Amino acid sequence: MLWTDWSLKWTTEGPSSRSSQQPADIVIVLADRQAVDGDRQILNSTLDQALKERVRRGVYDGKPGQTAMFSTLGLQPEPYAIYVGCDAAPYSLKALRDAAGSVGAALLEYRIRKAAFVLPAGFTQSLAEQDISAASQALMEGLLLGLYRRNSRALKGRAQAELSEIEFVLETEDARREWEQGLLRGYLAANAACYARELTNEPANLLTPERLAEEARSLAMRYGLDCRIYDENEAAQEGMGGLLAVGQGSANPPRMIVIHHRGNPESSETLGLIGKGVTFDTGGISIKKAAGMEEMISDMGGAAAIMGVMRAVGESKPALNVVAVIPAAENMPSGNAFKPGDVIRTYSGKSVEVLNTDAEGRIVLADGLETALRQGATKLIDVATLTGAVMHALGDVTTGAFTNEETMLDGFLKSARRAGEYVWPLPTYPEYRSMLKSDVADVKNHGGAWAGAIAGALFVHAFAQDRPWIHLDIGGTAWMWSDRGFESKGGTGVMVRSLLEYIQSEAEEG
Repeated sequence: MLWTDWSLKWTTEGPSSRSSQQPADIVIVLADRQAVDGDRQILNSTLDQALKERVRRGVYDGKPGQTAMFSTLGLQPEPYAIYVGCDAAPYSLKALRDAAGSVGAALLEYRIRKAAFVLPAGFTQSLAEQDISAASQALMEGLLLGLYRRNSRALKGRAQAELSEIEFVLETEDARREWEQGLLRGYLAANAACYARELTNEPANLLTPERLAEEARSLAMRYGLDCRIYDENEAAQEGMGGLLAVGQGSANPPRMIVIHHRGNPESSETLGLIGKGVTFDTGGISIKKAAGMEEMISDMGGAAAIMGVMRAVGESKPALNVVAVIPAAENMPSGNAFKPGDVIRTYSGKSVEVLNTDAEGRIVLADGLETALRQGATKLIDVATLTGAVMHALGDVTTGAFTNEETMLDGFLKSARRAGEYVWPLPTYPEYRSMLKSDVADVKNHGGAWAGAIAGALFVHAFAQDRPWIHLDIGGTAWMWSDRGFESKGGTGVMVRSLLEYIQSEAEEG
């Protein structure tokens, strides 16, 4: 598989047991502005004074994302100390995740192998959510996501963190069991998100639809999941006309990938997760501009997210039935490519008038949703880098959400807030459907200049058969052009953690 697990051991200790441990390479402490300005000792009186001097010089003010690194010069058992800016208590999950994420760069630069994270006095009483396991999960997620860097073949590998051990130091071990449960969940979630990042960052010449299908098969074998791959011939026999049309211009034929987790065989309910898997998108005959086209390796960011989710599902085995479907294709211009003006028949039997071949993702999703429904899905969530239009509304910060079932969306939005991922609902009022009306087919694949993200979502909805459905447009959030917080340049793995939170809540509700 493309991503190997983080090789990390962790322990939870009280202050009294630290003296018996081998000293770490670095000690990490939270230092918001309130803590710096107060009289309470943060770590060591001498080092704290050095931090205050940085504050006086305007170099550090304790804001989230800031770090201050010191050589301890023998004042601490650890040779280095790092103070981490954070929102002041009560600590939100987002504040903890962001603070831990900001440590990554320093741990990479100094090639830290062992770290000690010393939580402030009264930490467990200073949590906004009063959920100890959620707090430890957030810290672990932030730490590992902040350590990730894209693989560099020029450097024969990534700027790989050497961190192999971390010790969390609490003033009391009363909640140790809850704390360690959260650390494990955070590890699984961050590992899944990093796997999604790795898939997204893989060059398209190395991650073709066939190669993505092989990766899915390896994933399923590793975790005991059922997997079915439809090649181009089987897709043709099934009538997957949308997938085949998008992929017909490429020398790399398409694949339809299906992965099952049967976590609750007695239930008639199955969650269908569908991820857009366009491994490279030139726009086809409606070709894109050359500038920035290299980012189109990320047009399978939805597929990567679903693969990441299924990795964590395979590890944690929630009591929930899940079917993951990835329609994988490469959208290329050639003498065989589909064209504007074509009318194609999708797997559902509905016909599509093609106005723009660069609106191809919704066409493969049409066959993906139908596949999920035929595989037993009773409700649907699709994830796709579907439109650039969503960025006009939400930029590269927030994922757009669309639904036909407000109750289902409300549950998902709660999960996204808990995961610390920004998601915002956009409307699907029936009046918008006129944008997709076609004179020659059941629906057309482009709605014109206005409300492009809504038009794309409503196209996908036309193939949901009125089942409860959520569409997540990650067109602005799947890729970063530069580092931001714990999101490094490249693929972000967005929506993996939100989906895992949602699956966990659905499994707990039974």
